[in-house]
Amino acid sequence: MGKRKLFIGGLVILVAVVFLGYQGFKSSVTYYYEVNELLNQGSSIYGQNVRVGGEVAPGVEQNVESLLTRFTIIDINNREVTLPVEYKGALPDTFNEGRHVLIEGKYSPTGVFEASQVLTKCSSKYIPAQDETGK
Repeated sequence: MGKRKLFIGGLVILVAVVFLGYQGFKSSVTYYYEVNELLNQGSSIYGQNVRVGGEVAPGVEQNVESLLTRFTIIDINNREVTLPVEYKGALPDTFNEGRHVLIEGKYSPTGVFEASQVLTKCSSKYIPAQDETGK
C-alpha cells in the first residue's frame, strides 16, 4: 500500500510540473507579425503582447529627458503600410532611420504601438573597422 501512495504522489507532482512548465512556455511565446499582418488583425490584437518587424521611417522624434521616442515603422513588403510606435527607454546603439527593427509590445486602440522593447536586426555583411593608418 505504501508503494502505491508513493507512486500516485510522484505522478501528481510530475503532472503538476509538466502543466506549470507548459503554461510558462505558452505565456512566453510571442508571435512575430509584419506591419501589414498586424493591422489586418484589427481590434482582436489590442492589448496582446506581440512582436512586429519593419523598417524605421525617417522622422524619429526623441525626448532625451523623458527617454520617450516616437517613430514609425514601414512594412518591408508593402512600403505604403506604416505603424506609429512609442517607446520609453534606452534605444540600441544601432537604432536609426532605415534600420530593420523588431519591436515588442502592445497595439492600442488609438492605433499606436506601445513598444516595451526595441531590437535592431544586424546587417548580414561584416565590415571590419579600420585602424588609424586606414588598414
